Amino acid sequence: MNPAVITLLFLVFAIVMFVWEKLPLSVTSMVVCIGLVLTGVLDSKTAFAGFVNSNVILFVAMFIVGGALFETGMANKIGGIVTKFAKTERQLIVAIMVIVGFMSGVLSNTGTAAVLIPVVIGISAKSGFSRSRLLMPLVFAAALGGNLSIIGAPGNLMGKTALEDLGMTMSFFEYAKVGLPMLIAGIIYFAFIGYKFLPSGKNLGDDTAFDEHQDFSHVPVWKQNLSLVILVATILAMIFEKQIGVKLNISGSIGALALIITGVISEKEAIKSIDLKTIFLFGGTLSLASALNDTGAGVMIAETVINALGPNASPFILMFAIFTISMVLTNFMSNTATTALMVPIAVSFATSIGADPRAVIMATVIGGSCAYATPIGMPANTMVLTAGGYKFKDYVKAGLPLIFVSLVLCMILLPILYPFFPN
Repeated sequence: MNPAVITLLFLVFAIVMFVWEKLPLSVTSMVVCIGLVLTGVLDSKTAFAGFVNSNVILFVAMFIVGGALFETGMANKIGGIVTKFAKTERQLIVAIMVIVGFMSGVLSNTGTAAVLIPVVIGISAKSGFSRSRLLMPLVFAAALGGNLSIIGAPGNLMGKTALEDLGMTMSFFEYAKVGLPMLIAGIIYFAFIGYKFLPSGKNLGDDTAFDEHQDFSHVPVWKQNLSLVILVATILAMIFEKQIGVKLNISGSIGALALIITGVISEKEAIKSIDLKTIFLFGGTLSLASALNDTGAGVMIAETVINALGPNASPFILMFAIFTISMVLTNFMSNTATTALMVPIAVSFATSIGADPRAVIMATVIGGSCAYATPIGMPANTMVLTAGGYKFKDYVKAGLPLIFVSLVLCMILLPILYPFFPN
């Protein structure tokens, strides 16, 4: 059978399994990776090259650096700041979104949500405001904040990897050019309009899983402070990568080692903080990206899209199409899986029409982060489903308008900042 056809079959398999989720996402990714080797589409070296990618090392390092903030309780302390500034429900929603948004920009957005969900439930109990009114803005802010830096979400690094494979670079805050306006718009939306679409039930959630607050009183203050100092130092090193001449993955590794050597976290805690599911998903889907590129299957898909849009489609229509496809898919399958599937297709699309790869990658990654309208779009959405007492329609009601706001804003910013055919 033609290698391109085999690759397309594996792509269809991956899409179906990512949506169906009968197998864990990481397992599906590895099935595809190994399947491409067994069918002779890729050799073993090419198929597993993703696992020694510099960005995988960066993933591992930042899981440890971010994990230290969670393990020491410093993340909880930062999250608790909201109670000092918010007196009304709307002020509380804004404060939560600001804290969560900026934390998820430099930490795992899922990890940030997981840590701050019990904090917000505690705030809800003390303030008398319904948790169902607070938890949804929290997870939406985590998704929005993930677009502030290249380490905010796994999909961001997938976009960076794709550009590096093309010999291009991406700055630490590249995504923030669009992500920061999106976060600000999202906060303004909830402050003035979005709060009206939130469920009005009084503490609807009956799940007690998040009601037990972890006690961090035994953790020395110096460990909490040092975890924050090392995180800030690591991020600064990444921001000034070119000036100091140290690669991002090396800066991350130095930060991770510093935390273990100083005793802020133990080796066991460091290993525990590494999300191997994301690593296997990332590494495995890079093999699919290689197959789409090497066999020409990605070009076939791109040409099909181009033909469907018409030979004279404007750059705006092309960008709108890519953004919308990613945005729709991400609400019915993992946002990370959506990005993993769409990035190599988008790159093939850009190559076929002679467009700037940066434009299609930004549209794909940002579009893939707009997982607001369903409880399955991203892990954080699912986390609060029971705790907030939400139904599927609650996500649709509150999330669809936010998707519309994001779409309009991105269709204004993306063509200006990342034109398909720059002069």
